[in-house]
Amino acid sequence: MKPNIKNIAVLTSGGDAPGMNACIRAAIRTGIYHQKNMFGVMQGYQGLIDNNIIPMDARSVSNILHLGGTILKTARCLAFKEDEGMETAFRNMQAKSIDGLVVIGGDGTFTGAKRFGEKYGINVIGVPGTIDNDLYGSDFTLGYDTAVNTIIEAIDKIRDTANSHDRLFFIEVMGRDSGCLALRTAIASGAEAVLLPEKETSLKDLITKLKEGASTKKSSSIVIVSEGNKYGGAYDIAKSVKRKFTHYDTKVTILGHLQRGGSPSGYDRILGSRLGFAAVSHLIKGETMKMVGLRGNEIKLTSLEEALHAHTYKLEDDLLEMTHVLSI
Repeated sequence: MKPNIKNIAVLTSGGDAPGMNACIRAAIRTGIYHQKNMFGVMQGYQGLIDNNIIPMDARSVSNILHLGGTILKTARCLAFKEDEGMETAFRNMQAKSIDGLVVIGGDGTFTGAKRFGEKYGINVIGVPGTIDNDLYGSDFTLGYDTAVNTIIEAIDKIRDTANSHDRLFFIEVMGRDSGCLALRTAIASGAEAVLLPEKETSLKDLITKLKEGASTKKSSSIVIVSEGNKYGGAYDIAKSVKRKFTHYDTKVTILGHLQRGGSPSGYDRILGSRLGFAAVSHLIKGETMKMVGLRGNEIKLTSLEEALHAHTYKLEDDLLEMTHVLSI
């Protein structure tokens, strides 16, 4: 028997990602279209504990499609990991008769949602919102496309300086456990090399690659470093390389949280809208403990268990090969 869901809350948790506001807008308006009472939870799971849950109507989400970040705010909530905090959150939801929950975020968000749903029988649907693109069940996660474009724009500007001064730049991008951002931006920016957490590349091989470029009169070199690379951060790698390869003046740029901000791309606005619409639609139909994701340009459901544990995102073999072939 399908649950007769009447009151649905939406929250964003963990790191913000461009396109979250498009998703919030779509979720709120889809619920209202189906005559459901809609709520926004401020500051993620912390807002559930603090009872910072506000009613929302169609006008509450006007003019937010183009905004980065999340109008609902976000926070990392250690208290929600404890039984007491989760119990408080559940009681606050009960007091408002909230019987459906849409959570937008990454693996930490889904871990909390899974435990919450299992413990209290909450009807919950997850939306993959993370620039790392590291959740199984969606070809692209919300914010990933915008982050790729942000990084490319930054690298293009750095390349101008690198060329002007015969410099070697090590550019560190986000992706603690996933090299998706590093790999795609390396291809799109014409980087000479990329260091990924999923693929072992020795510093000896990297130095050989850079020497080959210098011998063919390359005026500069760009190396993209995923922050999860086994050799450490870009500063450590640059120091090790500089000791053995002095052809270029070596510099380091850490892009940091620049990658998470900015107005979402058209792709992320559409993806956020599709995922928000699908999340509420499936919740109303009785689906729970699942994630909505994009696979082959269709919205598909994946269990939260699978999204978290079944597989890791596999880097494309052709892109991995291209990093070597196209950088000669």
